[in-house]
Amino acid sequence: MLRSHIDHLVVTAPSLEIGVEYVRDALGVTPETGGEHPRMGTHNCLLKLGDSLYLEIISINPAAGNLDCLRWFQLDLERSNAAPRLATWISRTNDIRAATAASPVPLGNIEAMSRGPFNWQVTIPANGILPFDGVVPTLIEWELNSHPAGTLKDLGCTLVRLEGFHRQSETILSMLQSIGFQGQFAAYPISQQETPFLVAHVQTPAGVRLLRSS
Repeated sequence: MLRSHIDHLVVTAPSLEIGVEYVRDALGVTPETGGEHPRMGTHNCLLKLGDSLYLEIISINPAAGNLDCLRWFQLDLERSNAAPRLATWISRTNDIRAATAASPVPLGNIEAMSRGPFNWQVTIPANGILPFDGVVPTLIEWELNSHPAGTLKDLGCTLVRLEGFHRQSETILSMLQSIGFQGQFAAYPISQQETPFLVAHVQTPAGVRLLRSS
């Protein structure tokens, strides 16, 4: 049986320093250094949000060379001075191939990735564009039961709930049902004139704070 859950949130930024400052201002805590993704030419910082849940700040690694593909999370398509934002979220699945096939929303190719001791498979659209403006999750399947959240310091932050606002909210809910999703995510409709966005409600030592994609 297919099962999936929220794995992590993704904040994109023009640099890690800018992204960390954004999260520090929003949540009142400082994320810790993660590592590099050689295949994607990116690097990250991380913040624990639960036993198997975290926040990732990701940006283009200036030390990386040229790639023969577009980077994930629309990083190659963003302006160099784009503001940091909650760009999308990742759903952990127990069978990424079956979940990708079952999804009514095209999620891209399944690619093998690594960062330090961690290995996983993840869906990446070839055109570099986030499906459904990032409100639909990227899928991930970790190998060997390893997970970055287990290595992170607990700074007193937990994800309370995640909300997505999109013109095709019913399609998004259908997609989540098709992959056996369970968790604190809700999708709401918006008008044709509105821009889709995400809102993460995060419990912090200073109370509940919000991260938004716009």
